[in-house]
Amino acid sequence: MARKPLLRRRLNTSHINVVDRPKLKMALGGTMVGNTMEWYDVGVFGYLITTMGPVFLPEADRSVQNLFLLGTFGATFIARPLGGVYFGWLGDKIGRQKVLAMTLIIMAAATLVVGLLPGYSQLGIWAAALLVVTKLVQGFSTGGEYAGATTFVSEHAPDKRRGFFASFLDMGSYLGFAIGAGLVSVLQLILGQPAMEAWGWRLPFLLAGPLGMIAIYFRMKIEESPAFQATLDAEEGAAASSQSGHGVAPMGPVGILKAYWHRILLAMILVAAANTVGYALTSYMPTYLTSNKGYDELHGTLLTIPVLVVMALCIPLTGHLSDVIGRRPVLWIGAISTVVLSLPAFLLIGVGGIWSTLLGLALIAFPVTFYVANLASALPALFPTAHRYGAMGIAYNFAVAIFGGTTPFIIAALIKATGNELMPAYYLIATSVISAVTIFFLPESARRPLPGSMPSVQSEAAARELVATQDENPMLDMNELPFDDTYEPPAQSDADLSAMSA
Repeated sequence: MARKPLLRRRLNTSHINVVDRPKLKMALGGTMVGNTMEWYDVGVFGYLITTMGPVFLPEADRSVQNLFLLGTFGATFIARPLGGVYFGWLGDKIGRQKVLAMTLIIMAAATLVVGLLPGYSQLGIWAAALLVVTKLVQGFSTGGEYAGATTFVSEHAPDKRRGFFASFLDMGSYLGFAIGAGLVSVLQLILGQPAMEAWGWRLPFLLAGPLGMIAIYFRMKIEESPAFQATLDAEEGAAASSQSGHGVAPMGPVGILKAYWHRILLAMILVAAANTVGYALTSYMPTYLTSNKGYDELHGTLLTIPVLVVMALCIPLTGHLSDVIGRRPVLWIGAISTVVLSLPAFLLIGVGGIWSTLLGLALIAFPVTFYVANLASALPALFPTAHRYGAMGIAYNFAVAIFGGTTPFIIAALIKATGNELMPAYYLIATSVISAVTIFFLPESARRPLPGSMPSVQSEAAARELVATQDENPMLDMNELPFDDTYEPPAQSDADLSAMSA
């Protein structure tokens, strides 16, 4: 009986996705605007907390007003995991582009509605209730934004430059935060506090209307990612031929947790460590400078803005570095520099001078630059294409809700409990020590195809070179690539055929 020939797994140029640069640029721009819009709102709302308190709870004392607004801000993090689960599942089912358009429309509309809400003088306590509901809706939509954006850009980018292109998402995030904070600061300087409380606080939120329309226009123009489209095609082909689909069918949240719980846990630890440092810099530091270091509210805001802008502009550099030396080494730089620099950073801030405060803030920003630039490319590579959005939605949003959004509260509570103003540094050190250990278990994904996808390159010449060098290329594992499971007889030479006929 003739032996069945072995499965031949060989790449040819038809297997390889050649990136369309105009489509990649459109996809990158269309996703960046959503991240910028998300963090613009975070910056605006965070810096208007003391201004909006009298608008919605004028009869309460200042501490109750601040607690209410901080709690409302925190409510968005309660809704994020629910949005991450729902939009992640939906993104794996109907496509990334459709869901990302949906989340951006909801986010922009919610930000605009905040600027239109009546105050306590018009609706009484119901005005405060409407604010909470609006922020919950916004948090729900935000849950699908970052997970979808990182998934989408990673699937569009060429393997060798995925770190560089994905890092632009976080550059947009921190620029959006700086723009929101800067706009609030300018309005405070021009209008003064009485006018800000009367009507000026509405302006940054109302600006989300025209900004959102522009962002939605760009996002509606982007096309579905090639990797996900290939997965959809494979699923449809499997259904047509009554086959199993080789694991490309989308799963529900429970199935994703059962299948990938260990990688979801890995991603959550890394997101927690990175966002602890990131939220300490963005959301907590202005409060720390004002409440603990004697700066007025305006200077507490202004001092962080130049640091955020410089950090944002450096993020693509560390993204490119991860393409050169690998994701794990760059993430280790982020973790180790947090451990080494956190204590000197807070000691410098404690000196009290503007120069020392700026230097201390820069030392905190340094590890953030290495952390966030690489999570955008490292985390999507943990999961296969068919289930990537759903798994990312669970891992990222639960980690941010549990650790990122609570960072300001935890740090403030540690200082109050111990009386030690260096407790923030110790907290950052502890989270990054855990992160440094976790990185040992992170698979290296730089310059490699995404799980469940064929290789992606920048040009036809690169595709031909990849085919020619596939046997000695350490970045390719033929057993991991999603070939069709068909058997082909091995190529035989004329000498082999002559021997068989004899």
